[in-house]
Amino acid sequence: MSKNGKRFSGLKAFVFDLDGTLIDSKLDLVLSVNATLVHLGRQPLEHEQIAGYVGGGVPLLMKRALGEDVSEDEIEKGIVHFLDYYRAHMLDNTVPYPGVRECLDALRGRSLAVLTNKPVKFSEAIIAGLNMKSYFRFVYGGNSFEKKKPDPIGLHTLLRDFEIAPRELMMIGDSEVDIQTARNAGTLACGVTYGLGQMKPQLPPDLLLDTLADLPRYVCNENEL
Repeated sequence: MSKNGKRFSGLKAFVFDLDGTLIDSKLDLVLSVNATLVHLGRQPLEHEQIAGYVGGGVPLLMKRALGEDVSEDEIEKGIVHFLDYYRAHMLDNTVPYPGVRECLDALRGRSLAVLTNKPVKFSEAIIAGLNMKSYFRFVYGGNSFEKKKPDPIGLHTLLRDFEIAPRELMMIGDSEVDIQTARNAGTLACGVTYGLGQMKPQLPPDLLLDTLADLPRYVCNENEL
C-alpha cells in the first residue's frame, strides 16, 4: 500500500539503500555489535537500541554503541573487531525483505544500483550471497567515496554512470538519511515504512510504501507490469 500514491513517469534508474530497505540484516548487525561490546569489556545493549544506531556507517555505529565517553582508540579497536566478527556472520540470519525480489524482477530492464553506507566489500558479498547480484549495475558503499550519505556524491556519481538527469532517478530507502541524500542530489525519493530507520514528517518522501512489491505499480506503465 502507498501512503501518498501518485504515479511517476520518466524514471530511468532506481537506487536502493541496503540495510533496512533491501535486506533484513538487523539480527546479524546487533549480534555483531554486542559481540564487540563484550570483547571490549562493555555490557551488551538492547537490540532495538543498536538498530537505531545503524545507517551512518561503521565508525558512527561504533561511536554510538560505545557511548559519549569513548576514546578514539577504543572506537578504532571496536571497528576492527566488529568488521572481523561481522564478516564471518553477516549471512547467518540476513535475508531480503518480503516483496524485494518481486520488485527487482518487475524493474528488470531499468538501471538499478545500490548506494549504502555499509562498506562496499561487505555489501557486494551480501548481495552475491543472497543471489541478487544480477539485478544491479553498480554497488557503492560507505567507503566508495570521500563522504557518506546524506552527502550527494554517491547519487551524483550514479547520475553520471547512468547518463541521466536528476529527476529521472529515484532513491529508495528506510531512513531520513536516504531521503536527505535524494533531496541533496535533486532526485526523487521513495521511503519504506519497515526497516531500521524512520521517516521524519518534516522531510517527507515523494512516495511512501509498506512493501517494495508495490513500487513497480507507481513507476511503470501498465504494459510493463
